[in-house]
Amino acid sequence: QKESQKADEYLREIREQQLLPEAVGQCIEAAGYEHEPETQKSLLRAASFGKCFLDKFPPEGFVRMCQDLRVLNAVRDYQIGIPLTFTQYPTADPRVRALVLRRLYPLAIRICEFLRLPEIQGVSRILAHWACYKVQQKDKSDEEVAQAINQKLGDTAGISYSDIATRAYDCGRAELAIRLLEYEPRSGEQVPLLLKMKRSKLALGKAIESGDTDLVYTVVLHLKNELNRGTFFMTLQNQPVALSLYRQFCRHQERETLKDLYNQDDNHQELGNLHVQSSYG
Repeated sequence: QKESQKADEYLREIREQQLLPEAVGQCIEAAGYEHEPETQKSLLRAASFGKCFLDKFPPEGFVRMCQDLRVLNAVRDYQIGIPLTFTQYPTADPRVRALVLRRLYPLAIRICEFLRLPEIQGVSRILAHWACYKVQQKDKSDEEVAQAINQKLGDTAGISYSDIATRAYDCGRAELAIRLLEYEPRSGEQVPLLLKMKRSKLALGKAIESGDTDLVYTVVLHLKNELNRGTFFMTLQNQPVALSLYRQFCRHQERETLKDLYNQDDNHQELGNLHVQSSYG
């Protein structure tokens, strides 16, 4: 940089001693331990200069150091204030976790995108953490919070709306939890929380929509234990699919209950058939 001819002498001396690869490597490594960006740049420029005189110097270490220093400088910035050292950096993924715990979500997302971390490990996890924090904000209505979360998350891979809804329910916001469950595409994830929230009839509707008979049976048997006999039968009357599946269950497991069902429906034909079949037994 100073345009001194001695640079050529020094370079030749290092090359003659076969130390140039080591010198370049040490400049790169030293940059990692420096906190001042100007000193980091100076060392990386020296390494870059030295690389020009080497035939087969692998570039990966240089590129990785540049990436790592950009991330470290971003979190060390006075507005963020996380004085992470290069030694601490690779352990336990503090790059993102420390930012998430301080609710610095935009910077955490930018770092994940810059490092090209897999979406499920990076951006999805941060957005889920943000959503769980968002449901705790009491100053906004359920509708506003649910819309804001759906707008931000959309169909992002690895996001479970049922987990966020569970967090909302645990915070005492049952209506918000139900709204969030509307965005959950997997009925198998919706139903358990609805049962926990004592919204059994809604859970039954969701289970029937899913077309999963095992899920319907789960809800029906839950209703049977939760409601008195009359209310339980009346609930099934309004859900033909659930009633049909429950009759099938009773035919194999509880034939006496099947008689009560036919009695309630005034279905004398089937009741007669059932008695005839029983007589054969």
